[in-house]
Amino acid sequence: MELELKRPICFFDLEATGVSVTKDRIVEISILKVYPNGNKESKTWLVNPEVEMSEEVIAIHGITNEKVANEPTFKELAHRVLDMIKDSDLAGYNSNKYDIPLLVEEFLRAGIDFEMGKRVAVDVQNIFHKKEQRTLSAAYRFYCDKELENAHSAEADTMATYEILKRQLDRYDDLDNDIQKLAEFSNRFRAADFAGFIVFNEEDVEVFSFGKYKGQPVEQVLEKDPGYFGWVQNADFPLYTKKILTAIKLRKLQG
Repeated sequence: MELELKRPICFFDLEATGVSVTKDRIVEISILKVYPNGNKESKTWLVNPEVEMSEEVIAIHGITNEKVANEPTFKELAHRVLDMIKDSDLAGYNSNKYDIPLLVEEFLRAGIDFEMGKRVAVDVQNIFHKKEQRTLSAAYRFYCDKELENAHSAEADTMATYEILKRQLDRYDDLDNDIQKLAEFSNRFRAADFAGFIVFNEEDVEVFSFGKYKGQPVEQVLEKDPGYFGWVQNADFPLYTKKILTAIKLRKLQG
């Protein structure tokens, strides 16, 4: 089943120096852009992370330090990536938890204030886990009856994710072919900060999802424990989480 789109959607996958959103860097990014009329375009970039990768990481995705040594940095590529995705919704595999937060961190480090704005994000892994509980390779085998060759290649993973979402729509009658509804179904919670450290509760109020103030409204915590703001700002949290926390604090002061 082809996707019914009101605007373009970009399927994307990242390979990186590790799994930490705050510390690691992108070494490869692949984007498949699908337009409402069915046209597609794809781009894949190797990225110089400006740090050395460990042998353990290289063994996973096969991208060596030598291979990316002369490639552009993400800062040099940032505007080209932004131009491709700025008018689009986003989709990926485990993208809500990892790829989108890491991409946003890289944009912020490059001085680009990337916002989701009116776009939505579809996480194909979350749809799969809610329906079948499998990995990407197993999902590709399950839905597409194919073996995923070159797994952990950003381009192969991106194309597989696009194919899986179309097959999920074929398989599940209760899945609406509507990107907004797919985004809602694939989101396990409504996060204010991508990484999920600050989420919305049932009353649509931002609350902390971790630590001693888990479940408590952010504004109330900042009012009763002003030092908590400074602790988060100086701790190892994503830049975007710190940005959202600052915005909530300023909103409270201005309100």
